Amino acid sequence: MLVARIQMRYRNIRHFPLMHARLRFLAAFATLATSLQLSAHDLVLNNGRVMDPATKLDAVRHIGITGGKITAISETPLTGRETLDAGGLVVSPGFIDIHAHGQTTGDMQIQARDGVTTALDMEVGVYPVEGWYHLMEGQAPLNYGAAVGHIAARFAAFHPGLVIGHWAVNRTRISGLGASPAGANKIASAAELKLMETAIRHGLDEGALGIGFGINYTPAADPTEIEAMFRIAAERKVPAFVHTRAFGIAAIREAIDTARKTGAALHIVHVGSSAIGDMTDVLKLIDASKAAGMDLTTEVYPYTAASTALESAMFNPGWQDNLKIGYGDLAWAATGERLTRETFESYRKKGGWVIIHMMKDANVERAIAHPGVMIASDGIPFIDGKGHPRGAGTFARVLGHYSREKKLLPLMEALGKMTILPARRLEGHVPMMKHKGRIAVGADADITIFDPAQVNDRATFEAPTTPSAGIPHVLVNGTFVVRDGELLKDARPGRAVRVTP
Repeated sequence: MLVARIQMRYRNIRHFPLMHARLRFLAAFATLATSLQLSAHDLVLNNGRVMDPATKLDAVRHIGITGGKITAISETPLTGRETLDAGGLVVSPGFIDIHAHGQTTGDMQIQARDGVTTALDMEVGVYPVEGWYHLMEGQAPLNYGAAVGHIAARFAAFHPGLVIGHWAVNRTRISGLGASPAGANKIASAAELKLMETAIRHGLDEGALGIGFGINYTPAADPTEIEAMFRIAAERKVPAFVHTRAFGIAAIREAIDTARKTGAALHIVHVGSSAIGDMTDVLKLIDASKAAGMDLTTEVYPYTAASTALESAMFNPGWQDNLKIGYGDLAWAATGERLTRETFESYRKKGGWVIIHMMKDANVERAIAHPGVMIASDGIPFIDGKGHPRGAGTFARVLGHYSREKKLLPLMEALGKMTILPARRLEGHVPMMKHKGRIAVGADADITIFDPAQVNDRATFEAPTTPSAGIPHVLVNGTFVVRDGELLKDARPGRAVRVTP
């Protein structure tokens, strides 16, 4: 455009010698600048259907990427040192999983095949925080981050001389932490409560993204204790990410009332399992609380089964009433066998993961379609290839099964639930999240490219690590971690997501 304007002026006044020379120089400069602009990009994604829920852009565009950032969004093709033709594919912001327990290289690589570019553990969280971030450096194919965990801080308060870095790093049995008598079933003294508060504050000082609660795993943590931790969240202006005390509307109301009383921002995790059969009333309660001014969000995973460690306090006596299920609704993840009273007792002593068949399709669908409800996997670590398929197929399942096949929600809305909504949940206190979850100049080049006609999950309870289909390319900070449908096993472009002083 600049070149054309200068050339036109050049033709109109070329009979003026001095102006002639100046315009010749300007025309040459503009041509050079345009050439440099076109070739300055490290990578160009041409011809893709760009869908950006933040701006509602849905059009063919060409994207330039340099230094891990989006540097151009053009209506005309761009050139760069490397190009990729994304014709016929959707170019979307990378998916942000705000509830992912599988914080290992292998688990993240499985999630990359599902389009995830940022995986955050905001429920159980970690402690010590600095040590966890240090151990993750250079190991992550995805961006990573975590809340400071109330469960682990509670354990530390009861064992102040014990180094618990193992519990922060070894994600394979983190729920077992909640199963320890001191971590789960002991009421805290005033002195122990102070130690807990100190641990939580220290974790936030070290960059934790919020405070994570698994109250169902710590039944002895009474309302007074939880309220004290919520007050820290309010004071530090970070959200409380809460697995409620039990399942159903009463436990969810308890969390909302505590947040209202303390002024803390609240995120209720996995509302599909948290609400169980009370989904309609729970969603109404959440909407009413938000309308009254509360900072309140929630999420859902697109499956009717949950999963956790059988030795955890969730299966203390009374679990059948809490979960509204029986022994036959539990499956031992390692073998797939349904449990009996006898095998329940045997496996509980041994310890390990179970699949919990406890939800109805209609309630899960109601949550997925509800405005403002985010999509998150709650993916647990895979052990010897066994576990829950949500850690491998959550996002593709929403796009393929629920959006395209069941037409439960439009594609743009589905994408928003896994990109801009989780980014906005965090960006108020985590400034770097303002550069994620969107396609915009200056945003991080976390990008998922998928085929809207083919994307779908393939992971099953029998083969839970099977990669999703229809997601040929995934970039994290401008680097491919999946290209042409193949995982790049040595790619480690993930960066820490944390609060900086």
